[in-house]
Order: sequence, then structure tokens, then C-alpha cells
Amino acid sequence: MKNPPINNRFTLSRGLHVLVLTVLVLGIFFRFVNLDKKIFWGDESFTSVHVAGYTSLELNQNFYSGQIIGIEDLQKYQGANYERSLSDKIKSLENDVHPPLYYLILIFWSQCFGSSVSVIRSLSALISLLAFPCIYWLCLELFESPLVGWIAIALIAVSPFHVLYAQEARMYSLWTVTILLSSIALLRAIRLQTKVSWGLYTLTLTLGLYSFLFTGFVGIGHGIYVFVNERFRFSRTFFSYLLASVVSILAFAPWLGIMIANRSDFQAATAWSTQDMSLLSLVVNWIYNLSYVFVDFFYIFTYFPESPFNWRFGKYVIPLVLILTGYSIYLLCSQTQIRTWWFVLTLIGSTALAVILPDLISGGYRSIMARYFIPCYIGIELAVAYLLATQINSVKISQQQLGKILVITLLSAGIISCVISSQSETWWNKRTTSYDQLQVARIINKSTNPLFLTENLFTTLPLTHKLDSKVKFLVAHESDKTKIPESFNKIFLYRPSKKWQDKLEKEKNYKLDIVYQGRKLDLWQLEKVNLLRGSNK
Repeated sequence: MKNPPINNRFTLSRGLHVLVLTVLVLGIFFRFVNLDKKIFWGDESFTSVHVAGYTSLELNQNFYSGQIIGIEDLQKYQGANYERSLSDKIKSLENDVHPPLYYLILIFWSQCFGSSVSVIRSLSALISLLAFPCIYWLCLELFESPLVGWIAIALIAVSPFHVLYAQEARMYSLWTVTILLSSIALLRAIRLQTKVSWGLYTLTLTLGLYSFLFTGFVGIGHGIYVFVNERFRFSRTFFSYLLASVVSILAFAPWLGIMIANRSDFQAATAWSTQDMSLLSLVVNWIYNLSYVFVDFFYIFTYFPESPFNWRFGKYVIPLVLILTGYSIYLLCSQTQIRTWWFVLTLIGSTALAVILPDLISGGYRSIMARYFIPCYIGIELAVAYLLATQINSVKISQQQLGKILVITLLSAGIISCVISSQSETWWNKRTTSYDQLQVARIINKSTNPLFLTENLFTTLPLTHKLDSKVKFLVAHESDKTKIPESFNKIFLYRPSKKWQDKLEKEKNYKLDIVYQGRKLDLWQLEKVNLLRGSNK
């Protein structure tokens, strides 16, 4: 079955052209506005530690010393650091679970422009802009349609999901771009059948592997696509794909060897994902994550119940997103050639199955992490862009009007979502603890001379960007004999273990009063019992 007549002869109407350009400008604006407003959460803190060239072991050795330290001491280990050599910084990456490409780029970026929250996040925002020409080019290769390409640009420009990760100091914007580039390169290599084109595919696939490990699932999806597209024959095209994949794996082998050598670090860093979650909870999270690609202002209902909106509104909107997604994929499969719809399905399915099946088979909740599904969401956006283009380009006036209404509705939902999110200090991608950390920071900042007592340095790092410079820190294990100074106006205990609480109360004569009880963490205030008694005499 041939593709419907959405081709390069179709010219965008003036109104649609203006709309897309306006949305594109807004999308760029949303990526850079309030870059430092949202809390610098745990994963971003790990990024900044690697950029500074340190490892978790070095931080533990330097700060579990019983010494009072300031925010400036902790921030020295986050961001640009001219005392550490480039080789030191590269070596520090060996203990991370992610490949090094994004970190290496960020190291040079921070050396040139500094390491403030805005500067570090701005690299992701800049990289995310490359997704616009890439998605357009992919649509030309896949659909031979500028119209589909322009609509896809508009969808990605104000997609709340893509904007969120464009403002995060992590590798997901880079991964998005490499997914698009490798997909373009594959389709181009199949079309041209030249050594140069297959060489470009090898390069883009290698860059993807060095950006994020799940590129391997994308590559497997590409292989399934090529094999089916070649009618299950070991053709020249399929052999070219195999050769390109083997070369990419060999190019990635040095870092793969480092990861295998440090597999204990990898297992420790991913231990959280093995905890069990019910099937219903998994499915609910999958559905909400998918809806965030197009509309995302439900998060405010979780922590701001006084909002004029409520969850019922979300319950009506999310099913519409599911219907739109399902119908878009159905229309794509029914109206386009197999070379088109099968590519989109493998892009969606290869990563989705690879992430979801382990949770269903052996337990865990890796699959609730929306960022792992970026290839799937790109595929869905391609299908939706095709649906909208077919409606707008229909010979029937009613379908044209419906297509325009859908375009305006989706883009408006994205814009509203981005406006609301841009004014918030946290969001769902920052984990539940981020909201609690903001409340903790506000409480501590009200004190005139506070001491922040913690036993977990890494859960404390995000707070260093929200606490005032007057706050001092003491990092100690519950088993330590660290002396707690009494010269501070208030002493706060952050996320203490039950064992540590008992030890402070029974062995060190402290009274513990909880001052904040959050969903994932708590904050306590310490006072000496004997001092309290003395003041009552």
C-alpha cells in the first residue's frame, strides 16, 4: 500500500507556517527560561561531581572526618575544578553507570563557562535544539513529507517531556539527538547503499552507545527493521547493517570493558530498580509517563491540592492521549508502506520490551522511569505527526478542520504545561524527595546559625544549591564518635536512621523533635537534655 499524498509537493499554508514557527520560538524559550529554578536533584549532583573529577570514595574520605564544613567546601566538589587534570576527570567517570560522552562534553563546557546550575544545564538545552532539524530530516527520509516534519518539530518543541529533560544536567538530550541521527543514517544508508552512508550509520550508532547504554536496544530494533524490510533474507543490506553494528560494538568495547571491570559499582548504583512494584502500579506509571509527552500539568495536583484543577480533570485528559496514540499508530500501519510503519513500530517496541519485560519477569520498577522510553516517545510523536498531517492535507473539509483543531489542542496543551512547569521549583522527573528537600531548605534557612547534621553525604549534595551560605555541615556515620558542637543556634538532623536516633537519645542525651515529615525524608531538631533541665531551674 502506498503512502497517501503527503509529499514534498505539498506547501504549508501561511497560517500553519506561522503557527509552527511561533511554537518553535516558544519551545526554544521554554528550554532556557528559569534554568536554575528547579532543584538540582541527586542525579544532577552526581553529574557535577564527575565534572569536578571526583569519585564517591574521595568525597567520603574528605568529608567523613568530623570537621565542620561550609557550603563552599561541598560545592568545590561539584562543577568546574581547575585543580584536577583531564585524566583525573576521565578516570572518575569509570565508576559511573553511564558512558562518558556527555560528561566529557560537559567537562569542557564547564571549563569554558563555569559551573553554576544555569551554565551546567544550558549544555543540555543547547544540545536539545539539534532535535529540531533531526526530526525534520527523519520525517523526510521516512515519509518524504515536509508537512509531517514541521508538525513533528512543533510537537517536540513544546513537548513537556522533552523540555523537562532539556533543562536537566544529564545525558538524555544528547541521547535523543543520537537516536534521531542514527535513525536518519540508517534510512539514508538503506536508500543510498554506499560505503560512506553505512560509515555514517556506524559513527552515529557508536556515538549513541557512548551517550547512553540503551542505544543498544535501538540498534537491535534497527536490525529487526532491516531484516523484515529485506523479507527475512540475508541480503547485502542486512550484512551491511551487521558489519556496521559489529564495528560500533568494537568501538565501544574499551568502555564496555571498564564497565565490566567495575560491575560491582554498576550493581550498587542500580540496586534501587530491583524493588518490587505491583503490576497495577507499573501500568499506571506507564500511562502517566506517556501522557507527559503531550500534556503535563497534573503534577501540581499532587503537592498543591488547593489548585483550582483536580485529578478528575487528568482522568479525562489521559484517556484521550491514549486514544490519540493508539489511533495514530493504527492509521500509520494501515496507510503507509511497511518500510515506514515497521520502522516506527521497531523504534517504539525494541526499547519498550527490553525495559518492561525484566520488570514483569523478575520484578523491579525500572520501567516507570520515563527517560528510558525516549525512543518509544519519538516513535509515537512520529505517528501522531503523520496523523495530523493526513487530516490537514485531506480532501475533505471536515477532516481538515478536525486536523487543525487537533494540532491547536495538542500544541496548546504543551504550551500550558511548559508555562506551569517553568514556574515550579520541582517536578515529577526530580523524584518525590525533591519537594521534601525544598521544604527542608526553607526551614533551615530561617535559622540564624544552623548546623546541618547528616550521615549521607550524597543525599545532601542537592541541598547545597538551596541552602544559605550561613549553614554549616557535619557529616558523620551513626557509629562515629563525632562530637557535636553546641555553639550553633539550632542543630538539624537530616534523614537519620532509627539506629542513629536511638544512639543520640540514649547515649548522647539529646532530645529529638521532628520539624518536618515528608513522604520520603524527615528533618529533626536536636537539643541537649541537660541544658534544657538547667534552664528550668
